[in-house]
Amino acid sequence: MGIGSLSNDFGTPGVKQHALRLESQIDARNFHRKMLNACIRAQAQSHPLMPGQLHVAIIGAGATGVELSAELYRTTREVLCYGLDRLDPDKDLKVILIEAAPRILPALPERLSEATEQLLTRLGVELYTGAQVAEVHPEGVRLGDGRVLLAELVVWAAGVKAPDFLKDIAGLETNRINQLVVNPTLQTTRDPSIFALDDCAALYWQKANGGKGGWVPPRAQAAHQQASHLFLQIQRLLKNQPLQPYGYRDFGSLVSLGNYSTVGSMMDFLAGKGMLIEGLFAQWMYVSLYKMHELALHGWVKVALDTLARTITRRTEPHVKLH
Repeated sequence: MGIGSLSNDFGTPGVKQHALRLESQIDARNFHRKMLNACIRAQAQSHPLMPGQLHVAIIGAGATGVELSAELYRTTREVLCYGLDRLDPDKDLKVILIEAAPRILPALPERLSEATEQLLTRLGVELYTGAQVAEVHPEGVRLGDGRVLLAELVVWAAGVKAPDFLKDIAGLETNRINQLVVNPTLQTTRDPSIFALDDCAALYWQKANGGKGGWVPPRAQAAHQQASHLFLQIQRLLKNQPLQPYGYRDFGSLVSLGNYSTVGSMMDFLAGKGMLIEGLFAQWMYVSLYKMHELALHGWVKVALDTLARTITRRTEPHVKLH
């Protein structure tokens, strides 16, 4: 079983009806279309903009929410360069980022979180930390303390869960977010003939040095590691050899802030000590990681040709797709 995850709205009223999610390419195209339509509609209308019009509220300031807020700041301003001269990007466009934790990027070290917060604030992103979302409604977001943030578009990027149909499926053990609980061999706890990996699997890991462990996070690097491990274990299973346990390694996190910067932390580096990186080096690491994922899927020839083609055409193609 390796079917990934979905957004977890935690039962917040109005999320399903009024918030956009980014779970698939269809969701991304839907958001792209709504954002462009909002800009074109604002350009064409004869009356002044309504309160909250052209405001985008992003709920969840993890990597997805932070990357989206920085990219939106850039792309919305580039959209206005295509003849939308009646709109003032600094006055009319607003990106709002909401996080329930005391700071943005709570999974990263505090120094990187603070540096990212300063950069987003300089760009003009409106930050709300320690803010619980009580309801999403057609005009925006209502916070737990009663404040109402008006926004034409609301994006939910807070938390994940496994698909609902996995809950206690066929008697298998699941946790509160529908993940299949597995042993270190990635076999489900109640049926050793069923394996689970990636975001739909729940595995507790213990650090090799005896430090405090935790649940393997639902991240791409964990899924990549599990897939590589399970590939070898299935071969061992077919040869009637004993299975080896999977050991999670946290190689750190990288968060891209578009053209502005990249921040991250490299874990399990230099004898177990972490290393904080940002700027051009972090951006290079981010691109390299992306290319490694492409290589795993498509191979050297296709990735090399695609990279060469993008390098040649990047200065002639528009940065924002308008159709």
